[in-house]
Formats: sequence, structure tokens, C-alpha cells
Amino acid sequence: MVKYEAEIFDNNSYSLGESPYYDSRFERFSWVDIINGRLWMRDKDGNKRSFDLGQPIGAAVPLKRSYGFLLAAMDGLYIYEDGKAEKYLDLTGTYKPYWRSNDAKADPSGRLWFGASVADDDHAPEGNLYCYSAENVKIMQADTRISNGMAWSRDRKHFYFSDSPEYAVFIYDHDPETGIITNRRVLFTVENGVPDGLAIDSDDNIWVAVWGGNRIEKHDGRTGELLAEITVPAKQTSSCCFCGEDMKTLFITSAGVGLDGKYDGCLFTCRVDAQGVAPDYMVL
Repeated sequence: MVKYEAEIFDNNSYSLGESPYYDSRFERFSWVDIINGRLWMRDKDGNKRSFDLGQPIGAAVPLKRSYGFLLAAMDGLYIYEDGKAEKYLDLTGTYKPYWRSNDAKADPSGRLWFGASVADDDHAPEGNLYCYSAENVKIMQADTRISNGMAWSRDRKHFYFSDSPEYAVFIYDHDPETGIITNRRVLFTVENGVPDGLAIDSDDNIWVAVWGGNRIEKHDGRTGELLAEITVPAKQTSSCCFCGEDMKTLFITSAGVGLDGKYDGCLFTCRVDAQGVAPDYMVL
């Protein structure tokens, strides 16, 4: 098995860093701090800026039409453009009062997939995996516990999804035209931690962050075999994406809330022997 070591990219500590994106159109890194409700952006010159939504942000997905983002929040979906955010879709009739949005991704057709999760420690994990398209919200996978990483195979015939408390990454058959997913089965399970956010490379291998496990694992997207491991000097490794001109570097987020390690909550990068694929953008 191949072993890697992650390096510090940003030594500021974020309470719950998540939803990393690298947008090659602008050479821009972005991520969210879920608990503090902030979207963060860093340009090619290393300049950082942030936006405070005033409520937890589970994910920020780049828009195809502009420099902006679609924010998956607690009470709805928001469009962030030109330094301000406006509610695009109200979710108060869809979510339970104690739910919030968690991870979100755009699929190859520009539809938004997003998960609901409980927003406190008073309720057991529960939620659904949703898809928004053509002004409709559909449940794609009911009764999830903590919806997390999502990815689609290069031929768009398979969908990958991590439900953290199930300790598993699942694979589904995927219909590219309708987005319908079927035939759910376990691709692989994770020990000594739980699977969180994930990324896919150009060979359809899955790179998954292991929450509580100080690492990223690379698994074969067909067999589930463990192929490589990245050691991260932060306990709560939360998500990752590919970045850089050649897309051969992983950009990694972590969480620092409740921890006091030197690098808990920081951002990391790691050069790997795989090439990632560019993210899909949200089409409105």
C-alpha cells in the first residue's frame, strides 16, 4: 500500500472545515466552516476573504454561470454572488426544525445533490439525501444518518456515497438522464474512524476522508480494495478534493472544534500519484 504525508496549506484552525473546492477557472480554493456559518475563499495569490451567512453552511458549490456559489444552509439554499447571499429555495417545509444541510455536490448534469443532518447533539443522526433540479426537490436516498461524500464515475453509470455512521461508502447504479440511483451496495467499510467527504480520480478510485482517523484513504472504485493512505496531522479529517494545474494534489479540510492539537482544524495538501477530475458546477 502506498503511503503519503499531508503538508500544511493554511494553519488557521476552522471549527468544522468542509466542502473543499478548487475552481480552475479562477485558480480559487474554497471551503466552509459549518459551525461558524462562513464561506471561505482563497485566490491564486493567497489572499483570503470570507462571507458570514449567519447560520450553518453545510456546503458551497460553485455556480457555472458566475464567480458565485450555491450555499446549502439550515433553512434553505442560497445564491452567493457579488458579496451577498439571497435565499433561492426555502427548505423549512422539507427539513425538520433541528436539521441542517450537510455535504453537497453538483452532478455532471448540473443538478444539486445535498444531504440533511441533525444540527445538534440532542437528536440521533437522521436525514435524507436530496436532489434539486428543475425547481423540484426529490429524496434520492431516504433514512440516511449523516449524508456525506458524493461522486460520480467517469462514465456516469455509478454513484458513490458515504453515510458516516454506517462506516461505509456505498456504490449505486446511476441513470445519467434522470439521476435515479438504484441497486445500493457496500463498496467498502472503514475502521478506526468513519468515512466523511470524498473525491474521485480519473481512474474512478475513491479518496475518502476518515473522520477521527487522521487520514485519507484511497480505494479502488470497482472492488473497494484499499490502495493508498495519506496521514494527516489532524484528528478530524473531514473532506478532500483535487487541485492544481495538473490536478494531482489533494486539498484537505479538517475540524478543530473540541480539540487542541497543533493542526486540528487546519487545511492541508498532498501530492499524489493520481489525477483528479474537475468539479461539476451548479446550473440554475
